[in-house]
Amino acid sequence: MDLNDIDLLSRDVFIESVPWEWFEYLRKNAPIYKHPEPDGGGFWTITKHADITALHSDWQRLSSDQARGGVVGLEEPDPVEKQRQEEMNSGGRMMLTMDPPDHTRYRKLVNRGFTPRSIRDLESHLHEAAIRIIDEAVKTNDGKVDFVTDVASELPLVAIAEFLGVPYEDRRKLFDWSNRMIGSEDPEYEVSQDQTNAAAFEMYMYANALGADRRANPREDIISKLINSEVDGDRLSESDFDLFFLLLSVAGNETTRNAISHAMAALLDNPDQYDLLVQDPSILETTAVEEMLRWASPVMYFRRNVTEDMDYKGHHIAAGDKVSLWYISANRDEDVFENPNKFDLLRSPNPHVAFGAGGPHHCLGMHLAKMEMKVLFQELIARAPRVEQLGDLSRLRSNFINGLKHLPVQLHPVTASV
Repeated sequence: MDLNDIDLLSRDVFIESVPWEWFEYLRKNAPIYKHPEPDGGGFWTITKHADITALHSDWQRLSSDQARGGVVGLEEPDPVEKQRQEEMNSGGRMMLTMDPPDHTRYRKLVNRGFTPRSIRDLESHLHEAAIRIIDEAVKTNDGKVDFVTDVASELPLVAIAEFLGVPYEDRRKLFDWSNRMIGSEDPEYEVSQDQTNAAAFEMYMYANALGADRRANPREDIISKLINSEVDGDRLSESDFDLFFLLLSVAGNETTRNAISHAMAALLDNPDQYDLLVQDPSILETTAVEEMLRWASPVMYFRRNVTEDMDYKGHHIAAGDKVSLWYISANRDEDVFENPNKFDLLRSPNPHVAFGAGGPHHCLGMHLAKMEMKVLFQELIARAPRVEQLGDLSRLRSNFINGLKHLPVQLHPVTASV
């Protein structure tokens, strides 16, 4: 293998598998590499854990601002797409594509909904939802279900709906909108750019109506706290809330669904680890969820945009350059993780970067995601301690989201004692 074999812009490569051999080669031979781009100036790929950790916090020189290019997309957009992005940005910005101090102000406002107490208050609801989801799956077709769509996707939808005050019966709208926005490069979800834009618009307008209701009729829920609270004299504007709703709906739904799905696939590939989990569920409170997250790495990279010339480890990185931070590679770094290609639910320490690598953009919803994963697998092993894979899994065509679309399984429930 040499660098000419590596094409991280090829979505088709990711349909079969994450190209682990490419990332291993890059880590060992070109950890800081200017990847070519057919119709642009290329982009830097950063693949080592230490480098990603160092650069992730350098927001002054490595910007997330949408006006500079944002955090998603490695190629330069064509003129039509660029105009579309500029039109969308004129209506406001997401926290994900802000830099401090704007990001700091915004994060202070929305942090109100992510306090440990707020997350703990959801736990009993999540257990109830997980029991309902698993019991329904077990009763369906003798337990023969698609784990991704029938199990893994359901709890994040319920959690986000509960968190944002979305009625239970509307949760599948979030699923549909998210798939149309994130999965549009996959043939199964492929839609036109107009349909992708329509999904974003529909979600935005739904959020707007929901926010208007809570402003007029506040309740004892998290969404009312977010909309009506003040921090240092600031409040979330109408546009702020609508964009936050869109971000949380897509990010919280897609990433946690894929983390749960990859964890199940890994457990099926490693039956000794599944047996370990069944025998000792307490590891879900300690090491197991962290290893599931390291293994899954649902967001494979985020982009940063260079604001000023900088030299890093012998490489001159120019203002205007694009930098991609490949978390999925860092989470298999041989210098950090012993036997990194082994799925080990007892792994400790486990300094994975599935939620980012520190700095202002460390994932706001990580505690909620961890709780969802813990709760779902607690109830799964209690109610269906044996899971049998019935066919091949199907991966999302994307070089950004490490997604699974389908995983056919049979859930075998606990046998009632006589």
